[in-house]
Amino acid sequence: MWWPWGNKKMPLRIHDTSSPFSCSSFKNIQHLCTQDSSASSKRNANVFHRVRIVNCLLRSWGPARTGKIMDSVSGPSISIPGAEKRVVVYFTSLRVVRSTFEDCKTVRSILHGFRVSIDERDLSMDSRFLNELRGILGQSNLTLPRVFIGGRYMGGAEEIKQLHEIGELKKIVERLPAAEPGTCVFCGGYRFLLCNECNGSHKLYTQKSGFKTCTACNENGLIRCPSCSCAHL
Repeated sequence: MWWPWGNKKMPLRIHDTSSPFSCSSFKNIQHLCTQDSSASSKRNANVFHRVRIVNCLLRSWGPARTGKIMDSVSGPSISIPGAEKRVVVYFTSLRVVRSTFEDCKTVRSILHGFRVSIDERDLSMDSRFLNELRGILGQSNLTLPRVFIGGRYMGGAEEIKQLHEIGELKKIVERLPAAEPGTCVFCGGYRFLLCNECNGSHKLYTQKSGFKTCTACNENGLIRCPSCSCAHL
């Protein structure tokens, strides 16, 4: 026996295949592409217009900003005798204070990029550098790094980074002679050697007085490399 609905016409459900992009013919594709290209060209024009405005503002602000930075650097005249042909950097290689270590690292990286003679004085390797810097600046509380270019005091990390950003640092450093290639054959570029008197122990022993402090080296049992020291005189 046949089912009664076999002869009835059942409605068919058609899935909605509509999508955000619908095109009745291929003729509309060219029109859609034209609209898309015109919209993208407008966006590019807006971007270029903004870039042009920013460049104009930077040019107008540049001289004023440069003047302020140079005024802050040129303050009281402080110099190091005998350092007219090199860069002198007082810094620390210790990571005790992260911000100070990062500032020293950044400034040294900037200065090394100019490939000029740099006299790096690490206060953590020799405390006499600290006393030396205090005598030059006349200050007891000091922040690092401190930079001298051509014997003239230039400031700390902020001043060096700002001068580098506006292109003035390159003009100042270009006056110095280029550094000689290669590293020191005696110290390997570390600028320090073990003391020959105490072999790095910073202590000497005699039968009369027993142990005593070695006066030929610093507190780390190191002496400055004579080759590097002579090169920077």
